[in-house]
Amino acid sequence: MITLATVRERRTALAGSFLALCLGVAILTMSALILLSDGTRVPARYAGTPVVVKSTEGRGQPGQFLDAAPWSPARTAELTRRLAAVPGVRAAVPDRSFYAQAVLDGTPAGDQEKGERQGHGWSSAALAPCRLTEGRPPRHAHEVALDRTLGPRPGDRVTLLTARGPAPFTVSGTVDGPGYYLTDATAARLAGGVRTIGVLTRRGADPAAVAAAAERLARGSGQVLTGDGRRELAPAQDARTRWIGGQVLTAMTVLSLFVTVFVTASTFAFAVSRRRREYGLLRTVGATPRQLRRMLRTEALVVGAAGAGAGALLGAAGAPALAGVLADHGFLPAGFAVDLRPWVLAAAGATGLGAALAAVGSASRRAGRIGPLDALREAETDDRPMSRARLLTGWACTALGAAACLGSAVADPTDMVTLALASAVGLVTGMALLTPGLVPPVVRFATRPLNRWAGATGTLVRETMLTAVRRTASTTAPVLATIGFVVLITGNTQTSVHGHTARDTAAVRAEAAVVADGTPGLSDAAADAVDGTPVLPTTLHAGPRRTAVEGAGVEPGAFTAVHHRLTVVSGSLAALRAPDTVAVSRSTLALLDGRAGGTARVTFEDGRTGRLRIVAVLTDGSAPYGILLPRATVRAHDPSALTEVVHRTGRTPAGLPAALGTREISLAAHAGRADAEEERLVWVFTLLLVGMSAGYTGIAVGNTLLMATADRVPDFRVLRLTGATGRQVLWTVAAETTIVVALGTVLGGLAALPSLLGIRAGLSASLGVPVDLVVPWTPVLAAVAGTWALALAASLLPARAALRRPLG
Repeated sequence: MITLATVRERRTALAGSFLALCLGVAILTMSALILLSDGTRVPARYAGTPVVVKSTEGRGQPGQFLDAAPWSPARTAELTRRLAAVPGVRAAVPDRSFYAQAVLDGTPAGDQEKGERQGHGWSSAALAPCRLTEGRPPRHAHEVALDRTLGPRPGDRVTLLTARGPAPFTVSGTVDGPGYYLTDATAARLAGGVRTIGVLTRRGADPAAVAAAAERLARGSGQVLTGDGRRELAPAQDARTRWIGGQVLTAMTVLSLFVTVFVTASTFAFAVSRRRREYGLLRTVGATPRQLRRMLRTEALVVGAAGAGAGALLGAAGAPALAGVLADHGFLPAGFAVDLRPWVLAAAGATGLGAALAAVGSASRRAGRIGPLDALREAETDDRPMSRARLLTGWACTALGAAACLGSAVADPTDMVTLALASAVGLVTGMALLTPGLVPPVVRFATRPLNRWAGATGTLVRETMLTAVRRTASTTAPVLATIGFVVLITGNTQTSVHGHTARDTAAVRAEAAVVADGTPGLSDAAADAVDGTPVLPTTLHAGPRRTAVEGAGVEPGAFTAVHHRLTVVSGSLAALRAPDTVAVSRSTLALLDGRAGGTARVTFEDGRTGRLRIVAVLTDGSAPYGILLPRATVRAHDPSALTEVVHRTGRTPAGLPAALGTREISLAAHAGRADAEEERLVWVFTLLLVGMSAGYTGIAVGNTLLMATADRVPDFRVLRLTGATGRQVLWTVAAETTIVVALGTVLGGLAALPSLLGIRAGLSASLGVPVDLVVPWTPVLAAVAGTWALALAASLLPARAALRRPLG
């Protein structure tokens, strides 16, 4: 009963913990619901196909999202023929896709992403199904049926860009869906290998029986998909997008749990320091230390249960909206749907409740040590603001953070960010624990100019903050956490971007870079029009397990001259000339289980397999691709490959036709553009984390200052009775708040700086180029200004309300 009465009486003071828990559980619920939802839909291209057989030959590397190896032409023909002979099957359609894009009004039409292939054989139109709206299907090599929304009508002439270059076609018909449909023979010539065969059933046929028969035929080389299982036909890019979204949601969850515990622990610790006299009175009337600890834990249980329950419901309601936002910004595939699962809400609520009870552990132990004589205390002087346990824990956290910082300077790039985050968490936690010991000297130094300028008011500010060290430290800690994480997250992002851009720029020696503009890549016609070195990417499936590896076709001599930092471990790139030669990186050589001078078995994009001689082995850091082949070899086996970039080494061409979809940019711009989409996602991710951490600690700042200001109402009254005006009292409160925010800002920046220096040292060592420390000041200053404004509002508004009361 006493606990419930206390919660009702101090509901305003406990509002911060309630909000922090509610927000933390909401984020945890939303993240878990999205992560555990499949979310993807059956691709529209296969919506009309009840049974689909998908290639399962080969596998991808961890962290890469590449398609499985295509079937060989012989296997494709055999599997198609045998599937078509299954009872109840109307047709078996090998789905061939290739790059195609219409040129309208002199420029490429539509907005195709990198790797997207909208060209198909006419037989594939039945898989959607995609129906004719006008005209007839294409019957000759120069005919095309295309999306009616593009504008051309049957009989019109249209230019299509393909991997070879622009070619004239006649529109034979229009269809009610996206894509360009040529004859099956033309599609077989323009496309690579086949990875998917659609099985169309006859009316009245049993799809389950057809699927069972297809399973027997495809055993060992294919997977049969029906119903919702066809969602696995989504592009590999969707899997990569979901993986990125998973990283975002995981980071949000971890950070929200950390800050929830941090905020709740800070709030209850400050509450215990404010209620020493109250606990002393309870001890005087017979309460035992165990009862005090149980009372505080019960308060946390009540607040935690309410906050966790509200957060779980809020998370369930907000998960679809968050999924939509993430999909809009490229973190989830378009049309992602969230599955609501009650057990996820229960688990998230239980986790939040457990975090609340864990956070109040230290405060409950401190409450149990309060004695009956504390009821007689009148002064709020902090004679011992920091216990020995807190001091030792603070130094331990600081030491662990420093060790992680040193580790990030020499760690592998994959572990660098994790160690940097661990370093920041350790240093922020350590400084927050040590803040009571840092407050007195810093306050004396910071208020020295204020004493000269403000006289008695400055002295009052200094002495008030030094007298209530614990209160000052409690309000400084959340500011420290906010600014520390903002500086770390934004600085880490921009420093990494600068480092990779500097490496890519220094690795290339050319006049400029010619890149695609309005197309997913450059055709051969565009690449050949530039006096430079083209790079033609492809995917190869190599080694005993036919693992997918990203490779590129190059002109060996010119490529070596442009990429002057290539480091050859063994062999010679000069031997990379014959069609059966290949150069590999060290990691790819291990993947192939091969050796320099030996051969490697490779499956190309057309499904054909051959043996290539390994003529050179390169270091991993110097080679932009795992496998390098002659450009002619790639084109022979990947008819739809598009050139990624042409590094211009000669004179600027007189002018490239706009229809080819090209433009020239600087090397530095291309180095930044190469990872522009990934950097955009990282920056949006950064802003999400910054906003979330700032919102959390804003709650802590506001709640702590509200409690602190409410406790100072008697002090304000004494100041008024001694002659101070209301404006002077408010100026005093504003000055204290400003110093607190400034102190937290400086300490937060100092906590993040070692982590950033470790990241810079690690990047410089791993990338082989000097990396500058870059901190974007706009979001940092915005976080400081926002925290300061919130702190002023949380302290001045209740102070002003208190000053309006009568003095009597």
